[in-house]
Amino acid sequence: MNSKKTLLILAGGLGSRYKGLKQIDGILDNGSPILEYSIYDALEAGFNKVVIIVNSLIPQSYMERLNTLSKENNFELHWVYQEKESFLPKNYDFSEREKPWGTGHAVLCAKNAVHEPFVMINADDFYGKEAYQLASEEIDLHISGSQFGMAAYPVGSTLSGNGNVARGICTLDAENYLIKVEEQTLIRRKGDSIFYTGNGNDIELTSDALVSMNFFIFHPNVFDALEVYFNEFLQLEPSPSQEFYIPSAVQRMIDEKKAKVLVKASPSQWMGVTYADDKSNIKDFLTSEIKKNRYPEDLWN
Repeated sequence: MNSKKTLLILAGGLGSRYKGLKQIDGILDNGSPILEYSIYDALEAGFNKVVIIVNSLIPQSYMERLNTLSKENNFELHWVYQEKESFLPKNYDFSEREKPWGTGHAVLCAKNAVHEPFVMINADDFYGKEAYQLASEEIDLHISGSQFGMAAYPVGSTLSGNGNVARGICTLDAENYLIKVEEQTLIRRKGDSIFYTGNGNDIELTSDALVSMNFFIFHPNVFDALEVYFNEFLQLEPSPSQEFYIPSAVQRMIDEKKAKVLVKASPSQWMGVTYADDKSNIKDFLTSEIKKNRYPEDLWN
């Protein structure tokens, strides 16, 4: 059994469609944003360390709130800023860079703070209790320098009623190891069916097709590969808005046989806030979870 398990939360991006700093937007009257529910679920599943990747827009007052919660609830907490200059070669010119370098770079920024197996999640996605329990078991049983994991979700449970979504559609082998993740945009429900648009054509998906929601279970060996891949990405002289994504890096590790990724369907309900109007859905969901005694009304009391 692994004595230390880390939850790595990517909270450095800004949601353009949401139009706000949704990472710290409280959902219910208790003021807790989704990322605090993720921390709560992870602690319950045996995780004891939290690393949060942030940008300079995260208010100091919120950081102080979580610092207090970490002391009161006895978990280790680290803040890591995703700076544009982090892990860049000396004298690299990034003056025209418009955005952060993407999720792959965000994970790489945690290299000096994470030295044990960890779960990587998005700050603004709710993954559910059972996903963290699954991840904790995978860390104890299967995660190694050459084997990672992923909790994937049925696409039908990840759609928004307020617009199209982008999802990574998973292709698996007979033993449920990942062959590829194919990012598709414009996924939406039409009547009782689910479609995405590819090469100008509407392609139907079954409701139970598994998609990646950025819930990866990693060994710290992943950092060395990310550093190599990120440097090669920079050598290709990316445009000022081009990003280095974690799924692309994982795909390359699979293709190069550096790691296998065992995919398990999460038994939990995924909920996300892509659009501002999605907030009411997750508010209703969490209210029902509280009524089922799966969470206290005030999360930390």
